[in-house]
Amino acid sequence: MSKSSLNPRASFLAPLRAALLGLVLLCASVAAAATPLPDWQSPLLRDHPLTGRIWDPAAEAFLSAEQVSRRLAETDVLLLGERHDNADHHQLQAWMVSAMVAVGHRPAVAFEMIPRDLGGRLTDYLRQGGTAAGLGAALDWQDSGWPDWSIYQPIAEVALENGLDIVAADLPLAKRRQISETGAGGLPDGLRKLWALQRPWPEEITRSLLEELSRAHCDVAPPEAFARQAEVQRARDAAMADSLLQAFERGDTAVLIAGAGHTRPDRGVPWFLAARLPDLETLSVAFREVETGRTQPALYGDQGGHDLIWFTPRHDDVDPCEAFAEQLERLREAP
Repeated sequence: MSKSSLNPRASFLAPLRAALLGLVLLCASVAAAATPLPDWQSPLLRDHPLTGRIWDPAAEAFLSAEQVSRRLAETDVLLLGERHDNADHHQLQAWMVSAMVAVGHRPAVAFEMIPRDLGGRLTDYLRQGGTAAGLGAALDWQDSGWPDWSIYQPIAEVALENGLDIVAADLPLAKRRQISETGAGGLPDGLRKLWALQRPWPEEITRSLLEELSRAHCDVAPPEAFARQAEVQRARDAAMADSLLQAFERGDTAVLIAGAGHTRPDRGVPWFLAARLPDLETLSVAFREVETGRTQPALYGDQGGHDLIWFTPRHDDVDPCEAFAEQLERLREAP
C-alpha cells in the first residue's frame, strides 16, 4: 500500500507533484534539445541515409535528439562508446554531457583514457584552475598513445564550464601489464570480490569476447590465444565500473567516455555496474560509423546490446589490417 493512500493530503497533492515533475522534465528536455548538434568533422559518407540518425534497437525505431534528451532525465550512469579517432564521436559525447546538465543532472565525467594513477595529478591541475586546453599536456597525453587531445577537449570544456568533476577511470598501465603476465588472480581477493570479477561469466559471453579480440587483431591467432588479453579487458571494465560507482555515490550521476567495446551492456562496463548495483538506471550509447552499402540498422548487428546507436560519418576508409600489417605479422610470428 502506498503512502499516498494512507494520507488524504498526500493523495491530493500527488497528481500536482507529478504534473510539476512532468513540466520540469519537459522544460529540461526542451532546453537540451535547443542545444544545437555539432557540425560534422569527419569527411566520408556524410550523405549516407543513416548518418546522423539515432536507432533504438529495442523499439526498432529511430529517435530524435529531443527524445534522447528526455531519456537522460531518468539516467543514473550514461555510457558513451566511441571510435577513438573519430572527432564527431567526441563532439557528440560533449553534446550528450551538455544534455545531461540541461535535464538537471550534475554528472561526473569519467575517461577511459585517464588511468586511475593519474587521478592525483588530474585533481591538482583542476584545483589550480587548469583549463580544458591545457589538460592534455598536464596528463602527458601526447605520450599516451591516444589520438590528439584536441578532439577530446570539447568534452572537458563542457565539464569545466559546468563545474563538473573529471574522473580518471581506467586501470594503471602497470597493473594491466601485470594482469597480462600473471592473470587477474594477481589482484587482491577482496578487490576481485568487490569488483565482481569473481562472478562467473556464461560461456557464450567469454567466447564472444575472445572472438572479438581475435577479429580486432585481424585473426592473426585463434580466439583462444587472447585469453589473457580478455582478462585484462574484464579487469579494465570492472575498474571503470568501480570509478563510475564511486563518482555516483559522491554526487548526482556519471558519464563514461570510452571505446564502444567497453560500453556494451552484454559484457562491458554496464555488466559490472549491474552486478554490483542492479537498480542503477544506465543508458549505453554506441557511436557507429556508417558503411557503404549498409543502409539499414539491422545490417550493423546488435552492437553488444547498446541501448542506442548513433550513426556518424566515417573518419577514414583505411583498412586497419593493412595499416598495421607489419605489426600484425610480428604478432603472428611470435611464439
